[in-house]
Amino acid sequence: MMLPPDTIADLAAELAGAHRDRAVIPRLTARYPDATVEDSYAVQGVWRDQRLAAGYRLVGRKIGLTSKAMQSATGITEPDYGVMFDDTVWENGAVLPFDDFSNVRIEVELAFLLNAPLEGPACTIFDVLRATEYVVPALEVLNSHFELEGRTIVDTIADNAAYGGLVVGGNPTPPDVIDLRWISALLYRNENIEETGVAAGVLNHPATGVAWLANKLHQHGTRLEAGELILAGSFTRPTWISRGDSVLCDYGPMGTISCRFE
Repeated sequence: MMLPPDTIADLAAELAGAHRDRAVIPRLTARYPDATVEDSYAVQGVWRDQRLAAGYRLVGRKIGLTSKAMQSATGITEPDYGVMFDDTVWENGAVLPFDDFSNVRIEVELAFLLNAPLEGPACTIFDVLRATEYVVPALEVLNSHFELEGRTIVDTIADNAAYGGLVVGGNPTPPDVIDLRWISALLYRNENIEETGVAAGVLNHPATGVAWLANKLHQHGTRLEAGELILAGSFTRPTWISRGDSVLCDYGPMGTISCRFE
């Protein structure tokens, strides 16, 4: 039994208010212990549709919790997804407003730019590679409006999979000229290495996450469209960020990304 529509709408409004006020609110599951994953996607969907109605443009999707590193860091054992709007994407070297986020953390990822639609229910990594124009290094800014202690995947999904922002940089690379499994990264915070990782940590191949998303969206009656940018999931643990921190991530032959939080 799903939560009543009025409850779902109220939760979406509460999350929108938390986003506007940069606030942290009690967990959904603390108030509705029987809430399901489908309930949380319904909350996310109401919030998404309200943003679209307000004139924001959807530019892509994020996949979360695809690596063992992230699953062990959060205690959550299955992937999730959220949406990315045009006001949440920054270029390499950007200065990000620290106060725009709550519980600020950085993750190391690859992003896939699609040049053709992807649709389930039987999407494979080979379909993903054929539909990808290029892969580019990306840093995801996590932004959690629900309190972190005790959260579950139900809380995370409702909160747009904890997505806050995206910094893209480095060298866009066609997927057929590099073995994506072996892309590695060194994440520096204030000139100290905080995390390292290899992209194979994302479900054995980062394109597997994109295929998972296409198949999951099919269950929800939609698909990935040409032109969308898909964050494939982090292959490091999240790194906590404080005001004034500078971040640099070195992807070797795929280049570097840097940003600062002020």
